[in-house]
Amino acid sequence: MAQGIIQSIYRYPVKGLSPQGLERVVLAAGGTLPADRAYAIENGPTGFDPAHPAYFPKQRFLMLMRNERLAALKTGYDEASDTLTIEHDGREVVRADLRTAAGRATVEAFMASFCADELKGPPKVLFGEGHSFSDVAKKVVSIINLASVAAVETAVGAPVDPLRFRANLYVTGWPAWHEFDLMGGELTAGGVRLKVVKRIVRCAATNVDPQTGARDMEIPPTLLRTFDHMDCGVYAEVIGAGEITAGDTIRSERLL
Repeated sequence: MAQGIIQSIYRYPVKGLSPQGLERVVLAAGGTLPADRAYAIENGPTGFDPAHPAYFPKQRFLMLMRNERLAALKTGYDEASDTLTIEHDGREVVRADLRTAAGRATVEAFMASFCADELKGPPKVLFGEGHSFSDVAKKVVSIINLASVAAVETAVGAPVDPLRFRANLYVTGWPAWHEFDLMGGELTAGGVRLKVVKRIVRCAATNVDPQTGARDMEIPPTLLRTFDHMDCGVYAEVIGAGEITAGDTIRSERLL
């Protein structure tokens, strides 16, 4: 039996933009964190139908793997009013109600200028009721083991900000790579039950410093060279609804 502590909880209301820290969150069975990747910014026409939202690969959107300048933007999101704020160089440059066409147009106009030389077509803010623009088709919660991040730091030879991995739950107290022993197993935290379903293969987005936007590391190649895989973290499905709070114990049954 192994257990850890949920050190922090994050969601990413707009895919590719800033994380938002949460003290607690209520999870529904089969769902993501509420408002996690609820919006995405289309980079060239995708054919996304908001009435019938479907999965598209992350390359169809503005995202850190290719558009590292996004990390220079500091964003805020108010769920009650669906208001997105964007700061650049210490000043607010956008405040927009994403429920309205005018609000979305404000964000689109800013991105058209900010990412002008990286666009494949007019940027468009996308939303589909109940949809999450996750990197995977299933609705999942992503989990990072902070001891595994420490092992990556040793391999890289420099500090690694855990937010490079853009996870929902950051766990302390597990041994490094313990999360990979949990495939197919269940976790409990607060009132929530989760089933671990997939290892997360890391992409070039992790090379980008989430504070500065500098592409200053080579994390996937370092993982492959040092550990013979490019994975860090796991995806889990919510199989029992409830509330999770930062500081909760997360318990796991080590699989035999």
